[in-house]
Amino acid sequence: MYIRYPLSLRQVEDLLSERGIDICHETVRFWWNRFGPLFAAEIRKRRIHHHSHSNWRWHLDEVFVRINGETHYLWRAVDHEGEVLEVFATKRRDRKAALRFMKRAMKRYGRPRSIVTDRLRSYRAALKIIGNVDNQTCQRRLNNRAENSHQPLRRRERAMIKFRRAKTMQKFAAVHASIHNHFNLERHLIRRDKFKHERAAALAEWRQLAA
Repeated sequence: MYIRYPLSLRQVEDLLSERGIDICHETVRFWWNRFGPLFAAEIRKRRIHHHSHSNWRWHLDEVFVRINGETHYLWRAVDHEGEVLEVFATKRRDRKAALRFMKRAMKRYGRPRSIVTDRLRSYRAALKIIGNVDNQTCQRRLNNRAENSHQPLRRRERAMIKFRRAKTMQKFAAVHASIHNHFNLERHLIRRDKFKHERAAALAEWRQLAA
């Protein structure tokens, strides 16, 4: 619940208390730190093996995050269906950071045929090194897919009253992206009966994973 919904540690403690489970909010923190990355890694492995990730088009974007008064950046790669492929936290927004982010994503998923970015020059400089600059597209409102994908993490950030360390942000963002992908069924694009069927399948797989 702590990862999936925009809840604080103490709100999860209260919800579990209503269900007869008496624990401290620090226990919730320990559980998430211990089991969150394990569940996320297993979800990511299953989705890569059982779901076809298209390399037709990627959307890349970065968002600033304030940590202890300093500005950090969280890079995000999203495919054309809204699947979050990679998240990467850095302290700078230069060519070196963009290059590390792209190499990290391409190592896991391969090269896309088209890359949609904003007008940040770091993207083009990094793509020149990779040799994929001809496939870059910069067009207004075309990158809304990546920009909208920041919203679930922004809601979590407000519930957590911001992050304390860049390492914690990287860890949480990676776990949150995998679990968000698992339950992101795009209910506005499918019929109600199909949505209910896919939701039940996702919940069943989640219970099997957490058993």
